[in-house]
Amino acid sequence: MPDLDVKEPRSLPLAVSRAASRPAAAVLAELGSGEDGLTGADAGRRLTELGPNAVRTHVASGWTVLGRQLASPILILLLVTAGLSLFLGDATNAIVIGVILLVSVGLGFSNEFRAERAAEALHSRVTHRCVVVRDGTRREVDVTALVPGDVVHLGIGAVIPADMRVLAAKDLLCDESILTGESLPVAKNPAPVPPEAPLAELSSCLFMGTVLQSGSCTGVVVATGGRAEFGRIALGLGERQPQTEFQLGLKRFSFLLLQVAIGLTSLIFVANLLLQRPVLESLLFSLAIAVGITPQLLPAVVSTSLATGTRQLARRKVLVKRLVCIEDLGDMDILVTDKTGTLTEGRISFTAALPARAEMLPADVLTLGLLATEADYAEARLSTAGLNPLDAALWESAAAASFEPGRHERLDVIDFDHQRRRTSVLVRDDGGPARLITKGSPEDVLALCRDTPADVQATLNEQFDAGSRVVAVAARPADGLADLTPADEKDLVLAGFLVFLDRPKANARESLDRLEALGITVKIATGDNARVAEKVCDELGVLSGGTLSGSAVEAMSDAELAAAAREASIFARVSPEQKARIIRLLRQSGGAVGFMGDGVNDALALHAADIGISVDSATDVAKDAADVVLLDKDLAVLAEGVREGRRIFANTIKYVLMGTSSNFGNMFSAATASVLLSFLPMLPGQILLNNLLYDAGQLAIPGDRVDKEQLLAPSHWDIGFIRRFMFLFGPISSIFDFATFALMLFVFDAVPGEFRAGWFIESIVTQTLIIFVIRTRRVPFFRSRPSAGLVGASLGVVALGVYLPFSPLAGVLGFDPLPVPFFLALLGMGAVYLVLVELAKIWFYSRAAQQPLPPRPPGVRRRGRTHHIARRAARFSIPGRPLLVHRGPGWRRRRKVGPKGPHRVKAPGG
Repeated sequence: MPDLDVKEPRSLPLAVSRAASRPAAAVLAELGSGEDGLTGADAGRRLTELGPNAVRTHVASGWTVLGRQLASPILILLLVTAGLSLFLGDATNAIVIGVILLVSVGLGFSNEFRAERAAEALHSRVTHRCVVVRDGTRREVDVTALVPGDVVHLGIGAVIPADMRVLAAKDLLCDESILTGESLPVAKNPAPVPPEAPLAELSSCLFMGTVLQSGSCTGVVVATGGRAEFGRIALGLGERQPQTEFQLGLKRFSFLLLQVAIGLTSLIFVANLLLQRPVLESLLFSLAIAVGITPQLLPAVVSTSLATGTRQLARRKVLVKRLVCIEDLGDMDILVTDKTGTLTEGRISFTAALPARAEMLPADVLTLGLLATEADYAEARLSTAGLNPLDAALWESAAAASFEPGRHERLDVIDFDHQRRRTSVLVRDDGGPARLITKGSPEDVLALCRDTPADVQATLNEQFDAGSRVVAVAARPADGLADLTPADEKDLVLAGFLVFLDRPKANARESLDRLEALGITVKIATGDNARVAEKVCDELGVLSGGTLSGSAVEAMSDAELAAAAREASIFARVSPEQKARIIRLLRQSGGAVGFMGDGVNDALALHAADIGISVDSATDVAKDAADVVLLDKDLAVLAEGVREGRRIFANTIKYVLMGTSSNFGNMFSAATASVLLSFLPMLPGQILLNNLLYDAGQLAIPGDRVDKEQLLAPSHWDIGFIRRFMFLFGPISSIFDFATFALMLFVFDAVPGEFRAGWFIESIVTQTLIIFVIRTRRVPFFRSRPSAGLVGASLGVVALGVYLPFSPLAGVLGFDPLPVPFFLALLGMGAVYLVLVELAKIWFYSRAAQQPLPPRPPGVRRRGRTHHIARRAARFSIPGRPLLVHRGPGWRRRRKVGPKGPHRVKAPGG
């Protein structure tokens, strides 16, 4: 469909460099907006003209999936084989291979498309919204619905939803590392910058995808989607996601198969040429061997496993942003988590105000605590929405009902941040002199106080030992002070403590037991005092390996902290940077580390972890940094997710082991027979049909049961293990193939059609029956029952394989009917084969080489800037076709999917 030219308003979009150098009022005027924002009708018109604020799409595209199927090297081999057959005049063989090709593509397409649809449904369940002013009132809209001219309100932890011009700001610091790589936050304010200022110095603008680290602001949107700086980078990376550990393992496995296929195929081709067989016939047979040794439906089995697991996890309130992240979740063996909402109920209640001095009353301490909040006093009394949990509990307490907002005038405020760990306000009561009030962690507030009573520490320790969360409140006169800065937080007088309680969850102990049974070590990282965390763990019966405080972490070298972190169970009063450092060093031990967090201070650690886990109620920046989002903050839910991830990996490996061993054995037998016999032991089309029937029966593996011991610890790709398995069980299969050859030639004096039919049936039966032996390390059927679906699919494949030589298609397929005594002999050989395979399995798993792998060496996993950009870009996603960028001189053109379909938009190049 051709692009449609749409005439855009002259002022839209507005280049961010131009907006940065102009006064805020002029920018609003140029955008046709104002302090009351746009009208709903105007915003709708602009959305139609300019398209959504998106850099990604999450629609399940059938054509894209089909393209991936047709690009498979295995299918290309099939096409080549069919073409050569047709060229040689063997139309029958060409038709058979063509049918197999269609069935293979159809099975792969249907399963992968279902997986894509599952991923699309999951993506749509995770919403990202922001507060805008439309028609003069605040409302929440989806970030993809923003348009230039929208006035947006942002608070700490927000991900900037578009390129914006700052209109008003308070103590605003922005983390722009995702764009610049610079870890230090950048200060922002409404003052215009010089016209020629470089991008890094546009202090009056906020950039899409960056994070508001502290403070709050109001801004007007100047550029959205691909016109934004982040949008240009994200679109340049394309829709492709960085590969996970599971995908890299699949790639290594495919390389192993390629090596085996090339080696075996080359030997067969050379041997047939030396025997003076026709060149094209030899080439055709060699290609069939190459295709036959490959598990053709591995992508379909993996996709089916992931889609099945995704649906199971969604029922358990676990959403994965990418299907392959399920594998990473199952790989986890260390979990670092906050205690609030996981070990505790997450419902914080205010219990008492404790004065530190005789002249102070509990009501006075409570009033100071209410005054030292960031929210508007009148609004906070009506609604606690948007407040942090401690402030919300304070305002919801019965004692707060007597607070009179009208008596107090707040002159200035320094918002809470995770470095200072306190909030300060400048307040005047009833027109009197101003006071500075500070509220925060006891350690940090006490460090700013003078003349502290001697019994204060004893009071604190008593509350900490009881498991209470404590906030200190201090104040001093500040007459004549108009603007607050952190330097003003000094010479304070301690007023008292506010005490809160967050009780342990009733099911927390059970949840911890389930994680422990899965081989996962749980560690606590909290901003609370160490004594509080230890008390909660003690109440839950958790054996602690020790506690590290933030100050101790800061004093340690990386080597010292790496050793201490492996032993410690609790990290208390740790900063965001310290959390990320702990995660990084734990990963260097070789384990797969998961981090669970929901706050602004958790984003760095979520990025650093192998698997980031957050909750649906988390801050924007935490949800964006996570790979997995829990709809319920519960460790029991997480344990189910880990089990599901391990189950999927176990079933995938079942298919890999069965497919490679049986295929290798059959192709080795075919290669040997082709040299010894005067005719081909099986036609290329028959080889491919055999392989396809076997693979189709194994599509039921994703729903198979998994033995409990396979879920007790993470499993990893081990190419050496797969190779050893293939080279043991493949030749065992070949022994019975050779026995079948002897039976057909020397007992039944078979002609080529009978010989091929006999081996085809024997191969199908033995390949299918071995599934039930190899799928478990236990005694099959008696101690490990397969799923009904796998039993039904396997028996169906066997029945179809036995029927084909007697069916009307037998002549087309090149089969002749077989005598009845052959089937009696087949039953005996099948029984002996299963017993031999079971004995070989017992011997194989008893060997030291087959024991679990040691932990990974340091540096195996890497998550770079590309990974973070791709993950952040997922929040700016819409259903639709992929967004394309056309680069050209000066201006760029890109197709965009909007409410009225694709149309042309322009964006400044550079």
